[in-house]
Amino acid sequence: MKFAEHILAQAEKPYYTAIVFLMTICESIFLFVPPEVFMTPAIIANKKRAVPVVLAATIGSIVGGAISYMIGLWLFDSIGIWLIQHFASMEKFYLAQAMFFKHGIFLIVLTAVTPIPYKLMCMTAGFIGFPILVLLGVSAIFRTGRFAFVGYLLWRFQEMANKIIKKYFWQLTVGAIVAAILGIGLMCLI
Repeated sequence: MKFAEHILAQAEKPYYTAIVFLMTICESIFLFVPPEVFMTPAIIANKKRAVPVVLAATIGSIVGGAISYMIGLWLFDSIGIWLIQHFASMEKFYLAQAMFFKHGIFLIVLTAVTPIPYKLMCMTAGFIGFPILVLLGVSAIFRTGRFAFVGYLLWRFQEMANKIIKKYFWQLTVGAIVAAILGIGLMCLI
């Protein structure tokens, strides 16, 4: 319980918004932890932080998406292949590429609002030369919507969420770790 209180106390500090920004950049390039994981402690600790945290997550996500796009466009043969081989597979990249040709903007929307790897879609968009302004515009609309929805729920139910986190911190932590391992395992099987 004291560890949960420590995490919430740290999340209330002004620098935590910068951490959310940096972590969502990383999530959009190589990290497989949803941005909501970084947003949650700050909003639960202090509901007044909801808007700055949602903005930090949104901007970080779009910056990271632009970096992934540039990797696909200019550095695919070096950094792009390395990232794909270490965090996904070439088969998944080819599947993403085929889906992108077939579904285009719908795929951007889908990866912007679901746990499907946004980073892989952005890299694929860069690789095939999809218009970056369309990619970033659609991403900005739907990623903002996703983060704003989560931010609103955390803001609205902040007191209840704070009590749940403090009471079930370790169970929630273990559950999140198990869910992440299962998610990565399922991605490897597909």
